[in-house]
Amino acid sequence: MAFGKKNTVFKFISLVLLAVYLFFYYAKQYCIQNRKRYACIFCACLIFAISSSFSFEGKELEGTVVKDGMDTEYDLPKEAVSSGSNMEEVAILEDKDVMEGYENSELEYVTEEDKFSIDEILTAGEGYLESVSENSTKGQLSIDDWQLVLINKHHSIPDDYTFTLGTIKGNMQCDERIIPELMEMLQAAKEDGVSLIICSPYRDLNRQKVLFERKIKAYMRKGYSYLEAYQISSQAVTVPGASEHQIGLAIDFLCKGYSSLNEGFEDTEGGRWLAEHSYEYGFVLRYPKGKEYITGIEYEPWHFRYVGREAAAIMTEEELTLEEFVEQIDE
Repeated sequence: MAFGKKNTVFKFISLVLLAVYLFFYYAKQYCIQNRKRYACIFCACLIFAISSSFSFEGKELEGTVVKDGMDTEYDLPKEAVSSGSNMEEVAILEDKDVMEGYENSELEYVTEEDKFSIDEILTAGEGYLESVSENSTKGQLSIDDWQLVLINKHHSIPDDYTFTLGTIKGNMQCDERIIPELMEMLQAAKEDGVSLIICSPYRDLNRQKVLFERKIKAYMRKGYSYLEAYQISSQAVTVPGASEHQIGLAIDFLCKGYSSLNEGFEDTEGGRWLAEHSYEYGFVLRYPKGKEYITGIEYEPWHFRYVGREAAAIMTEEELTLEEFVEQIDE
């Protein structure tokens, strides 16, 4: 007792240690007595964590760039991937790599026979050329305008969104409202000595689902986890229900003498002409370089989206993506 009075510091420390010991002792006893309850809680948390990882919505991998595999038969390069424990180098999968053996002809990737020249398309679209008109009214742009509908990983196609398909040539279709401007643009390119080729307009949801799911499975067979495969596939193939091709407003272009959907297209006469003149006909480069952090998709100099002439002019002048433009007019 005398020692305790003279050494209050040691007494205090002793009491703290005793309290800590008693806390953990009784906590242990409580856990032992209720081990079944805690086991159930642990299992529930584990199941939740697993299901959450499999419902991942495809956020972009920081520092990851994966080439588009849509409707191509071309030799695309490999891109290094630095993030992720098991993601050292991704061998880019083409459509034909995952569609082989699928019987449904509607889901086949585009073949050489499906690629029509500018003359063939213009001949088929002569009637549309006679009906070119402004699809948007100056000064009345709204986020509710059909040509400004925002479709991306975070904005799926609205359930009540409707449109009518028009035929470009053969089996190639798109929203019929954009065909007059599309034909006018192709005609202008031809007059400037540029031969554009359309290789990928409208695609239906079923095809998008099959392609996306098969690419995920193909990457998983290469050793990637589901989450990693989903992340890679969501940058190479737009998530089903979030593709502008499904609403007929997006067109992928090639040009005579260049048949690869890759960044090299920007240096072709077709790529340069589209970059300079497409806005005059209501089309914009949808996924520009340097804006990947906004669009969630790598730079695609071949992918153009119809937004209407007025919006296209503003977006081009101010170097805005559709995401930025829609946010600006919504303020």
